[in-house]
Amino acid sequence: MFDYLEQQLTARLEALGWSSDRLQFSRPKKKENGDWATNVAMTLARDLKRSPIQIAEELMAGWQYDQSIVAKFIIVQPGFINFFQSSDYLLTQLQQVLDIGDDFGKGTTGAGKTAQVEFVSANPTGPLTVGHGRQTVLGDTLSSILTWSGYEVTREYYFNNAGRQMRLLGESLKARYLELKGLKMALPDGGYEGEYLINVARNLLADQPDLDADSDIDLFKSFAEESIFAIIKSSLDRIGVKHDVFYNERSLYETGKIDEVLALLREQGLIYEKDGATWFKTSELGIEQDRVLVKSSGEPTYRLPDIAYHREKIARGFDLVVDIFGADHIDAYPDVLSALKVMDLKTDHIHVVIHQFVTLLRSGEVVKMSTRKANFVTLDELIDEVGADVVRYFYIMRSASSHLNFDLDLAKRQTEENPVFYLQYANARISSIFRRAKERGLDTNIEGADLTLLNEEFTIALINETLTFPEVIDHCLRSLEVHHLPSYLFELATALHKFYTEYKVIDLDQPELSQARLALLEAVQITLRNGLRILGISAPDHM
Repeated sequence: MFDYLEQQLTARLEALGWSSDRLQFSRPKKKENGDWATNVAMTLARDLKRSPIQIAEELMAGWQYDQSIVAKFIIVQPGFINFFQSSDYLLTQLQQVLDIGDDFGKGTTGAGKTAQVEFVSANPTGPLTVGHGRQTVLGDTLSSILTWSGYEVTREYYFNNAGRQMRLLGESLKARYLELKGLKMALPDGGYEGEYLINVARNLLADQPDLDADSDIDLFKSFAEESIFAIIKSSLDRIGVKHDVFYNERSLYETGKIDEVLALLREQGLIYEKDGATWFKTSELGIEQDRVLVKSSGEPTYRLPDIAYHREKIARGFDLVVDIFGADHIDAYPDVLSALKVMDLKTDHIHVVIHQFVTLLRSGEVVKMSTRKANFVTLDELIDEVGADVVRYFYIMRSASSHLNFDLDLAKRQTEENPVFYLQYANARISSIFRRAKERGLDTNIEGADLTLLNEEFTIALINETLTFPEVIDHCLRSLEVHHLPSYLFELATALHKFYTEYKVIDLDQPELSQARLALLEAVQITLRNGLRILGISAPDHM
């Protein structure tokens, strides 16, 4: 219906010589106000110097609408135009859900286009933490929504294995290794203290027992990097995340891309030396203060390789580039985009999603799940406690821009209070109804079911909620905000439970009505399963 209304009103606006740029539709909060509404008359009132009601009346005068789609429309104060869909249209759409099946909700916005989503990109200096977990699930879910919408998606991990932190990691492992050999060794200043590194040292000792204090630090660094990255990959695998590309930061140095960036910025007069450091004159680009690109020690700051990396992303020709960053990047990415723009590179296809921090709660109190010396909680520990399905859902059930309080008590409940249980139970309930219907001799083949029998209040509400799925996916795509999907699935499950409470599905005295209701439940289950598949959450048939 939305596409039909958009096409029709655009044509009518243009025929009157009025701008269609401001045409937009929304869902009325109250059902009695229709299925769709537009405020276009109000947005045009100032330009046309007429009242919104007059504009709406002239716009809609004599409209011969398709009654198989639109039942009626009304104009209401202060100038809304509200549209009501026909029952025939509703049932036709429901049948399409049944016909389309597992592809219901897939879009074509990204057809023939490519997208790259960079997420996680944690330094290989330690296991993934609870904070990394939120970015992990956000990136993976957004990638699935892009794929569902037709894009060819590259899931990418920027493998940051250059710079001071990697040298510190190698020095820390060397200290732990020599400790295990009975030598008193102090960790380097700012070194890595976690128990995970002691375990890596044990593995190195078992593999290469003859190393000593004179052994090359690069050997320790390489072993630590490979070992910790194996831990990271294992954590990603546990939560169902697979990356297509692991882009190596070191390659930017080895191929001269870092030097190229400095040269290009220098050509623009945006590089200068001060106090032994190399500075980027971002103050000339609308940013409050200049930024250091190369420290006085000769070591680049992370902004420099980030600029080079994004220059490479652009060169690779993606139609859409999405970066998932933590809140600690909020000041850095504008510098990167500014550098790309002064190099005359296209950046309007690059979108940055910033997520806020995560706090774990137990009994309403902030908790730590680890007794390790290092001050972090690992993603693996969280998965161990509540399970991968719950972790994935809880990480995206709030807007990325909101701080997330992860309630461990709620996450572990096997009741309808837990939203994950609530959704999975809805799917399992539908499967159970089909099993019982078959056991009682009802025809569970819904092909040819008389959908016109579906006319009760909560039935219509459930159909409407089911048909909203493609709209929700499109909203997630356009806003790059994935939390709308779990919220929608929760509303769908709620509408299902209301329907089930109100009406008898298995009724041997009314087999045709039962078959129609089973057809509706199949459409709901298709939608639930498609949504859960996008979220990376299982849909069990038994609970």
